[in-house]
Amino acid sequence: MKMRSHVSCLFVDIGGVLLSDGWDFRARRRAVRAFHLDGPQFEERHRMVFDAYEEGRLSLDFYLDHTVFHAKRAFTRGQFKAFMFAQSKPIPGMLECVADLKARHGLKVVVVSNEARELNHHRIQSFGLGAVVDVFVSSCYVGLRKPDPAIFRLALDLAQSPVAQVLYVENTPFFVQVAKTVGIRGILHQDLKSTQAALAAAGLD
Repeated sequence: MKMRSHVSCLFVDIGGVLLSDGWDFRARRRAVRAFHLDGPQFEERHRMVFDAYEEGRLSLDFYLDHTVFHAKRAFTRGQFKAFMFAQSKPIPGMLECVADLKARHGLKVVVVSNEARELNHHRIQSFGLGAVVDVFVSSCYVGLRKPDPAIFRLALDLAQSPVAQVLYVENTPFFVQVAKTVGIRGILHQDLKSTQAALAAAGLD
């Protein structure tokens, strides 16, 4: 994968790249089993409110009021929140890879991610993302979600890096394609080894 220009800024997703997805279908399915929820009902309620929650317009308590605690439960809100937060795990080697590249190449690192506020805060604090990332363009902070091209344009404005010098690491092919429409070169993350090889081809050994 031959890249053309010097890279000074790395855009990177959180879920699926640096960490596991925060509250995806697999995590919710585990919650359904662990807390004996009605799966189809939970998913239907989730779909109705999650976009607004992920854009920072609803709180986690509001989300839970309308997806879980609309009925009497044998477990507490605190127990369910703890389960949600516990689903986040580091992707082996990826945080270390980005931190190393940042240190050796003087990179600016910008997160562009769909993240709900409370989960985002937990993930930043628990995994030390603030030590690696310079700017968090998280959907809950900016009121925009991928695949809206506007979130990528905003990230470019905040990064103040020439678009030709930006490289984006993302695990969702469609989001890589959308970023390309605003001029951002992308690497589709599948695993640490292939991403390291693509980064090296871009000049980030």
